Amino acid sequence: MFVLTADEMRRIDFDTIERVGIPALVLMENAGRAVAEEIAELSETVGRRWLILAGKGNNGADGLVAARHLQDAGLTVTVLYADDPALLRNEAAVQRNIASRIGLTYSQYNGNTINWKDYDGIVDALLGTGSKGKPREAYANLIGLANDSGRPIVAIDIPSGLDADTGEAGEPCVRAMRTVALGFKKRGLLQYPGAAHAGDVTVRKIGIPPGLAEQHGVRTYEVDKEVLKSHIGIDPSMERAADTHKGTYGHVLVAAGSKAMSGAGLLSATAALRGGCGLVSWAVPESLVPSLMSRQPELMLAGVADEGCGDWTKADPRELLSLAQGKQALVIGPGMGRWEGDGAWLRAIWEGTEIPLVIDADALNMIADADDFASWAVRQAPTVLTPHPGEMARLADLSTRDVQRDRIEAARGYAVKHGVTVVLKGARTVCAAAEGEVYINVTGNAGMATGGAGDVLAGVIGSLLAQGLTGRQAAVLGVYWHGEAGDRAAARRQAPGSLIAGDIIAEL
Repeated sequence: MFVLTADEMRRIDFDTIERVGIPALVLMENAGRAVAEEIAELSETVGRRWLILAGKGNNGADGLVAARHLQDAGLTVTVLYADDPALLRNEAAVQRNIASRIGLTYSQYNGNTINWKDYDGIVDALLGTGSKGKPREAYANLIGLANDSGRPIVAIDIPSGLDADTGEAGEPCVRAMRTVALGFKKRGLLQYPGAAHAGDVTVRKIGIPPGLAEQHGVRTYEVDKEVLKSHIGIDPSMERAADTHKGTYGHVLVAAGSKAMSGAGLLSATAALRGGCGLVSWAVPESLVPSLMSRQPELMLAGVADEGCGDWTKADPRELLSLAQGKQALVIGPGMGRWEGDGAWLRAIWEGTEIPLVIDADALNMIADADDFASWAVRQAPTVLTPHPGEMARLADLSTRDVQRDRIEAARGYAVKHGVTVVLKGARTVCAAAEGEVYINVTGNAGMATGGAGDVLAGVIGSLLAQGLTGRQAAVLGVYWHGEAGDRAAARRQAPGSLIAGDIIAEL
């Protein structure tokens, strides 16, 4: 549920120890035992001989506790210290002494050859959440050797070399088969490339009292059905009462598509229907209407005057505002194209309607190129922006690399600054609310990296807004549904790469 930064985890640990009064050694014992239980379960298939790579900090100490419990369980355990064990301090020194007194087999790595055939698996207890930057010397060597060993690696709390906050992978960085997260997941485990290095992530409780994450102001969450219910305030099933009608579920206007990209508008409008709203009107340049009739008979086509050009260059924003009257949400941008003066055109829509907006695709780039965006009126109705990383970079005046380096803070910063909800698309889509909460979605798959998938998402979010959900609710649930539909669609195909946007709509 909660997803923490390294600093948030340190503060919660400190509070647990100093204010609540649970000794650090008790937390460490719980952590090591939990790790050992995970490894003991894996040993039934992997094998019973394990090498513990131990650093000199608390992560290494957790590994020593795990080693002790594994030995008690009858597994063969060897500890390899990355540093001189005499350098261990405080609780780590206590665990070192216990390990020595009970006769755990150990040695120190001095660049010596490791016979990996002697082990069935490796425990990464080298570097914890406090580590930053490129691993140094012996640690870097051990990480590289472990990765090349061909043996499965179980990482304690976070793979060594991984940035706990951003998911950036150092060079080198452990490639784990499984990561046992202690207490809470860390942000880096959910964001790529960190998610790829973490493998399967299991969260184990270690005695931190319930409620401390919320008390310490943690505002980043992994989306699941429980979070949707408890923090978003919606039932993901969106069950309906029997005595309702199409007017109960709102009317969406989708302004999208042009002569060159009419399919984007069709996908978005059709997805809005599948999202559950009662009615969808599709505003499109009027010269395109004859060719689009009956493409999706449930849609109502609304032609916008275009002087026969088939695009939006001649469209009057007042006509679109008139069409928006009586609607409950407006989706704008997919396949719309760009033209001279489009920023002023979009501003007229932004400031001229009081209904919820979804801003996608070309409309996002209109905002990014608008020198006067800071002076646009603050909208009171929900406003959801759905950029991919490149669009987010243009909006926030960052490089795409900077956006991808810390997707959570890139989305959060823009959402808070501009009072909007941001849906930063991509693997592990991030939804950031204007109030500062961030929700990380874990549904979806690589097959959804296909043209039109974003148009579908915009339509779904618009549909949920029309049904009365807030911007935060519509964004988080829409992304969750979109990913689930993509997962169902991929499961029906031999290769996820053959998935197309229409398949996602079919599974909504």
